[in-house]
Amino acid sequence: MAKNKADKAEKPVKTPAAAKPGKPAKAAKPAPAPATTTAASSAPAINIGISTAEREKIADGLSHFLADAYTLYLKTHNYHWNVTGSMFNSLHAMFMDQYTEQWTALDEIAERIRALGFKAPGSYRQFVALASIEETVLEDSSDWRAMVTDLVAGHEAVCRTARRVLDIADDADDAPSEDLLTQRLQIHEKYAWMLRSLLQ
Repeated sequence: MAKNKADKAEKPVKTPAAAKPGKPAKAAKPAPAPATTTAASSAPAINIGISTAEREKIADGLSHFLADAYTLYLKTHNYHWNVTGSMFNSLHAMFMDQYTEQWTALDEIAERIRALGFKAPGSYRQFVALASIEETVLEDSSDWRAMVTDLVAGHEAVCRTARRVLDIADDADDAPSEDLLTQRLQIHEKYAWMLRSLLQ
């Protein structure tokens, strides 16, 4: 038997999210346009509740984050290979643990960019253009303190980039990107702390 309309519970109306301290409250968003197919493809257009402009902005931010993360991964792997001196054993192992974890994370970042409908950067030329972290050439591989100091700066740079992109994702209500960036912040802040402790 069909239910009477009066028996149906009314669906609660979603109100704009409360503003964070120092940030204005979010305005209610219009309903997304229905999915359509594109002229160049028979696949339906992306319709995940985030506008194309917002997805593009998030993907661009994630591309910068990916470039920073990749540059830091290369530095960490380089120092793993080339560290020498009295701290060799401990740093060789620590650097390996860190670059292994970072390598896995690179894939997650790139796949999030693809899920948003954009190509992930994947060449050295693209990474150099997008990254805020510069390459460092250390002439003395026994100067482990210089290596550790450089990696601390790298992790902190990655954190700054992540926070900028996190704000963009938050404004668009892109919870998956927010979650990814929050997890990466926790990891990079932890690595920065661990490395800095070696210098104290």
